[in-house]
Amino acid sequence: MSRALRRIAQRWWAEGRRAEVVEVVRSLGSVPREAGTRMLVSADEVVGTIGGGHLEWQAIDRARQRLQAIDSDAQEISVALGPTLGQCCGGALTLRFATLNADLLSAWPTTEPRFHLQLYGAGHVGQAIIHALQGIDAHVRWIDVREEAFESLHLPAGDELSRALTLETVWADPMTDEVDVAPPGGFHLVLTHSHDLDLALAERILRRGQHGFFGLIGSATKRARFEHRLRDKGLAPELLSTMTCPIGLPGIEGKEPAVIAVAVVAQLLSRSAPHESR
Repeated sequence: MSRALRRIAQRWWAEGRRAEVVEVVRSLGSVPREAGTRMLVSADEVVGTIGGGHLEWQAIDRARQRLQAIDSDAQEISVALGPTLGQCCGGALTLRFATLNADLLSAWPTTEPRFHLQLYGAGHVGQAIIHALQGIDAHVRWIDVREEAFESLHLPAGDELSRALTLETVWADPMTDEVDVAPPGGFHLVLTHSHDLDLALAERILRRGQHGFFGLIGSATKRARFEHRLRDKGLAPELLSTMTCPIGLPGIEGKEPAVIAVAVVAQLLSRSAPHESR
C-alpha cells in the first residue's frame, strides 16, 4: 500500500494541493496499525488509514486544524488508546503530523511488493485472481498464449489506493519461455486452458527451481497423473514435492472462480515474506 499512497502524495504535491501526512512513528502493545503506516489528509479528502475509530477521527481533525493554521513544523503526539480514547486495543502509539513537501517525499521509504507472481492463464479463474489482488501491493505478470484472452477483463474503477496491484499482461508463444523471466523466489500459478500446456509449464518451473511458490490448478487426481508423468521425465521426488496442487488455502470450499481466487490469494499471502504496510 505504501507505493500507491506515495504515488498519490507525489501527484498532490505536483498539483500544488496542500495536505498533511499523518504517520505512526512508534507503537507499543496492541494497536490498530504498525509503525510506518501513513495517511494523507487534505481539506476535503482522506487517503489511507491509520486504523480507523476515534483515533483516526481525532487525527484527521488535528491535521485539518494544522492546514487551516498553515503550520509547517512537524509535530508528534503520544496516544494511549484505552485511557485516552476508550478503544479496546489497549496499546499506545505516537503520531507524527507533517506538511506534505518535497523533502518529505524524498525521505518517503520505498518498499518492495509483497510478492512477484507469474500467472499463467487468462481464463475465468485467472481473471478472478486479478480482481482479488487489486488492492494488494504485488507485481503480477499475467501470461497467455491467446492475445485476445485479456480483452474480457473488466476491473472495477475504484480509487487510486484500491489499485495497488502492478499488472503486466504478456502475450507469449511459447508460454514456457516466460518461466525464466521470473525473479528468484518468485511465485508461479499455472491455470491454462490446456492440460498439455500445464504439464509443460510445470516441468519448466520445476527444472528451473528458484520458485518461492508453485501452484497448479486441479484435483488430487490431476496431481497424481502429473507426478507420474514428471517422474517419467526424470524429475526427482523432492522437486515434485514443491508443487502445490490442488491450490488454495485449505478449508475454503467451493469451485466458483471467485471462491477459488480468495482461497488462492490467501495462500499466496501466507507464503509471502513479512511486509510492512505503510
